[in-house]
Amino acid sequence: MNASSGISVFFVSALVISLAGCSARSESSETKEAAEKPAFPVIELTNQDATLDNDYASNLEAVQNVEVRARVAGYLDKILVDEGQPVRKGQLMFQLNDAEYRVETARAQASLENATAQAKTAEVEMERVKLLVDKNIISASELKLARAKRESAQASINEAKAALAKARLHVSLAGVRAPFDGVINRIPFKPGSLIEEGALLTTVSDVREIYAYFNVSEKEYLAFVKKRKSPDKTTSKEVDLLLADDSPYSHKGKIETTETIFEGNSGTIAFRARFPNPNRLLRHGATGKVRLSTDVDDALLVPQKAVFEVQDKNFVYVVDANNKVKTRSFIPRSRVDQFYIVQSGLRPGERIVYEGIQNVKDGLTITPQTLPANELRALYASAD
Repeated sequence: MNASSGISVFFVSALVISLAGCSARSESSETKEAAEKPAFPVIELTNQDATLDNDYASNLEAVQNVEVRARVAGYLDKILVDEGQPVRKGQLMFQLNDAEYRVETARAQASLENATAQAKTAEVEMERVKLLVDKNIISASELKLARAKRESAQASINEAKAALAKARLHVSLAGVRAPFDGVINRIPFKPGSLIEEGALLTTVSDVREIYAYFNVSEKEYLAFVKKRKSPDKTTSKEVDLLLADDSPYSHKGKIETTETIFEGNSGTIAFRARFPNPNRLLRHGATGKVRLSTDVDDALLVPQKAVFEVQDKNFVYVVDANNKVKTRSFIPRSRVDQFYIVQSGLRPGERIVYEGIQNVKDGLTITPQTLPANELRALYASAD
C-alpha cells in the first residue's frame, strides 16, 4: 500500500468517527431535553352545570307521637300489650281496677232514680195545689211554691244524670285504649302497680311516616328559595336521608314546610321533610342527615386530584402558553362530589395539571397531554 492510500483511509475513518460522535451528542441532547419536559395530563377549565349536595344533621320524629297517661287513679289489673307491639286505634291496652267506679256508678244511678221519684211527687203536688187555687181554697202563692219545688226536683234530676255520666266515664277511662294506629313504646309499670291520675303509662308512635327536622342557614335558605322561584315551591323538593351509620335510606322524602322565624342565636331556620317508612326502619327520636341537592348553573369546576393545600389555602398548577407551570391559589365556593366549585382565582379557558401534581414544581416546563374529549365529558358528567 502506498502512502496516499493510507492517508485516504485515515481521513475516511476520522470522518465516520466524527459523524458518529455528532449523532450521539444529538441523541443525548434530545433525551436530556425530553427528560427536562416531562409529560403530564392537562385539562382546560370550562363552566359546567353541577348539583351541589349539602348534608344537614336532622332529628327524626314520628308523624304522631303521643304520651298515654292515666286519666283516673287505680290499681293496674292488666297489661294487654307489649313494648314494641303494633296497636290499632281503640284497642284496649291497659285495664285499671274499676270496682270503685262501678260502685260510684250504682250510687249515681240510685240518686237519679230518687231524684226522678221526687220530681214526680213535686209534679203531683203542684197539680193538687193548682186545683185548690182554682177553687179559691188556697192563695196563688201556694201554687208558685209548688212550681218552685217541681223545678228544684227537675234540677236534682239533671244533677243526678251528670253524676251518673261522670261515674260511667270513670269506668270507661279505667280501660286505656290506643289513640291511633301505632307502635307501643316503653311500659314503666307492671300489673298490680298503683297508678296515680296523670301517670305516664306508655307512648304510642305512628311511624308509618317520619318527619325529619333540620336547620339551614339564612344564606342557604335564600339560595334554595330563589332557585325554586317561590317559597311555596319548596314543597316539591325531594331530599335524601343518610342514616346514623351513613348508609343511604332507600326512600326519598319531600320538604313539606319551613318555619317562619329564624333562630336568633344560630341564624338558622328549620325545614321539615316527610319520609315514608313502610318497613318501620326509622324510629321516633333517631338521628340522621338530610342531603339537600341544589342545582348550580355555569359552575367552574376543578377536580380535587388537581388541588393541593398549603397552610389551609388551595392551589393548582396552571400551564401557560409556553407550557410552563405556575402555582396559583384559588378560593373554592363549595365542594361537590370530587370537584371544587371555584369562587375566585381561576378563569374558564385556563389549563391546569390534572394528575401527578406531586411530581410538579413551580416553573417546570412540561409536555402537556390534553385529556381526550370523551374522558373530559365523563369526568364532568360525574358532577351532575
